[in-house]
Amino acid sequence: MSATVRSSLPPRRVVRARELAVIIPAHNEADAIAETLDALSRQTAVPRRVIVVADNCTDATGYVAAAHGADVMVTRDNTDRKAGALNQALAALGGDAPPFVLVVDADTRLDPQFIEVAMAALTADAALGAVSGVFVGERPLSVLQQFQANEYVRYGTQIRATGRVSVVTGTASMFRTAALRDVAAARGDLLPGTRGDVYDRGAITEDSELTLALKTCGWRMVAPDECVCTTELMPTWGDLHRQRVRWYKGMLDNLREYGVSRVTLRYIGQQAMILVGILTIAALLLLTALSIAAGTFALSGFWLAVGGVFILERVITVWPGGPRARLLAAAVLPEIAYDIALQAAFVHAVALALLRRDTDWNHVTAHETPLFVPSS
Repeated sequence: MSATVRSSLPPRRVVRARELAVIIPAHNEADAIAETLDALSRQTAVPRRVIVVADNCTDATGYVAAAHGADVMVTRDNTDRKAGALNQALAALGGDAPPFVLVVDADTRLDPQFIEVAMAALTADAALGAVSGVFVGERPLSVLQQFQANEYVRYGTQIRATGRVSVVTGTASMFRTAALRDVAAARGDLLPGTRGDVYDRGAITEDSELTLALKTCGWRMVAPDECVCTTELMPTWGDLHRQRVRWYKGMLDNLREYGVSRVTLRYIGQQAMILVGILTIAALLLLTALSIAAGTFALSGFWLAVGGVFILERVITVWPGGPRARLLAAAVLPEIAYDIALQAAFVHAVALALLRRDTDWNHVTAHETPLFVPSS
């Protein structure tokens, strides 16, 4: 008597090109693009059309992408970084653009149900302009990367607890094409930028700027639990500092461009709270040092209890990250040092914003190989 063998894989369907286009902007991502494309092929809703936008590449990004079944588009004379590359790709879709567009970073892997869940959310609610991914870090290889992984887990916990999406993440988000067209039509008038552009060429953090643009145009956004995407973690303190300075300064620049409005008030408040946090930590460290120097430092039951609650909160909010995440959170002091490093990056970003100086684009360099040339 033969036994029936059931597959453990989830049911799969192919998402037709007229339903969804996947766009992957890539600058020298030959080392990462294969895993990103493989993750797309494992989706419960497999996209038929995947476009890798090879932007000023000097490595084998295009070759690797083509070998994995993607269409490769090479940008032309793009000097506007990721925003310019995405604008060219979206313009190439033209009037034949499908109702949904998924933008994925070249070093990001999607969980298997991402596309299916995101499309279902957008289909069910006509007021939704975007479905943001909930990003988590790749497997940490150092304490520094574990700090970042813990930070990302906490961000996911915050989204689940509040239901609010602060930024439509650039790592992986799906958009309603009609919402992107609204943004393009409002550029140069209601929104900063050049009319016809979806992404503002002048923004160094295009994801946070597009978030403000979508909200200003009246579109809502969500981040379902199933829409998880795994992204890279910075390998060195220098890489981390440069990344965060760009993130912070990008938001500060965006808020200066948009001014005070119903949409920006909450974001302005967030920046103010970061400053309050910096001042609080500085005052705490100063007062502790002075009390130790004066010989008056003493532990009290009340503050020990407060500290215990603080430790408990730190551990609970990273619980999904596993034992290493919880152990690092329970140690407290290392994460406080990490927070101070992030605050230093914020102060650096504020200084650059006040001086109207630009910051470098942080890219973890891949190996240099010949430029991809598409076949005729």
